[in-house]
Amino acid sequence: MFGLAFAMGTPAGGPTAGGGQSALMNLVPLIFMFAIFYFLLIRPQQKKAKEHRALLDSLKKGDQVVTAGGLHGKVTAIDENIVTLEIATGVNVKINKGFIASLKKD
Repeated sequence: MFGLAFAMGTPAGGPTAGGGQSALMNLVPLIFMFAIFYFLLIRPQQKKAKEHRALLDSLKKGDQVVTAGGLHGKVTAIDENIVTLEIATGVNVKINKGFIASLKKD
């Protein structure tokens, strides 16, 4: 019975004989999947982050902005990482600069 099991092993010209080509063919789908992830997920995220950094760098006093939490207000002061927004007449709030989501279009 054990002789039959050994006889059913891989043939002499089977997948293990040409190991170099087989290993390369196994890598092709992985490379293809990485390329898909790069172009569909990673690259758009990097582009969006770059645009957000440019928005934060161009921020100036008097801009109308919308925060990530949904607050609408006017920039009254900008420190290094803190922005002061006037959300109503005489009502100022301080938020982290990174939480500004977009400029408000008038």
